[in-house]
Amino acid sequence: MSSAIAAAGKPSLSASTIVAASTSGCHILKIEGYSRTKGIPTGQVLFSSQFAVGGHRWRICYYPNGDESDTADYISVYLFFSDYISVYLMLDEDVTEDVKAQFKIYFAKLVEKQPSWTSRTVRNFPSQEMRGYRKFIEREYFEKSEHLKDDSFTIKCDVAVVRDICTKEITAPKFVSVPPPELNQHLCDLLKTEKGADVVFEVGGETIAAHRCVLASRSSVFNAELFGFMKEGDTAGVVRIDDMEVQVFKALLYFAYTDSLLETKKEEEDVMCQHLLVAADRYNMQRLKLICEEKLCEYIDVGTVAIILALAEQHHCDGLKKACFNFLSCPAHRRAFVATNGFQHLYKSCPSLVTELIAMPSPS
Repeated sequence: MSSAIAAAGKPSLSASTIVAASTSGCHILKIEGYSRTKGIPTGQVLFSSQFAVGGHRWRICYYPNGDESDTADYISVYLFFSDYISVYLMLDEDVTEDVKAQFKIYFAKLVEKQPSWTSRTVRNFPSQEMRGYRKFIEREYFEKSEHLKDDSFTIKCDVAVVRDICTKEITAPKFVSVPPPELNQHLCDLLKTEKGADVVFEVGGETIAAHRCVLASRSSVFNAELFGFMKEGDTAGVVRIDDMEVQVFKALLYFAYTDSLLETKKEEEDVMCQHLLVAADRYNMQRLKLICEEKLCEYIDVGTVAIILALAEQHHCDGLKKACFNFLSCPAHRRAFVATNGFQHLYKSCPSLVTELIAMPSPS
């Protein structure tokens, strides 16, 4: 009875939180040759390159002589707003629902008494619509300020896209802590110890023991080789790999067991990724192949683009091929590349790629 009375008299406590989840990003726009942009008529706009924040595409709109008004007398507005620089943020895509976002546009160079142009509220962005500041800064004041240096200035736009607003209940304190998944580590230990291994590979004079079921579950090619034409009763149980370096094959097995890349020295990473991409394509391990593609995109330069482009063409790596062509879309990069031995080799081995390169439109 006493316990029942105590329970009845005990106050209950609960709590909740309203969470406005958002994704943030920024874009920096540099205007070089400001004095030459002043010749652009009032109401005409210059765009930044497209950038992505929160899964949406955006541009900064720069009006050197101000934006026109649709609601006032044209002549008076022309004279008034042409005295100002106008800057806007535009949602550069078609959407079915308005995108909610906060943004701030300001000069990237911090100086004393810098004005603050900040959207303190969430704004709705319909398709191809822009929000911002018609009177961003008065041109006469701007041209005497520290923002303008060597006929150039830089503005920065911070964007926070509101993804979702929801109410979450605050849970009670946790008394039990669950560790992160350990399956990958256990499988890695299985590969290292070779416990229960039932197949042996011979690569580059070394033998490597592995587990058929693990490899078959990770690769349709391994599945066909180990459970198809190879017989379970094969007493030798040795699979010879003659066209692959042992370190590459070990990295392939490591990924099969752990779904992660084997650690490699930074100076050797690009070459390993090239060989591993070929191995991943051979054994139909698509995720590994895409990881190698992504990493090789970081190593594209004048000296490597020939071999990476040929690799992308031979193994049907569309994303990697586009990255190479994007690099070569720069006239300076293209001229330097044509002067290399790599270009001559590419011309002989993959003439179709050179044809595509020649047909590539020059940037405007």
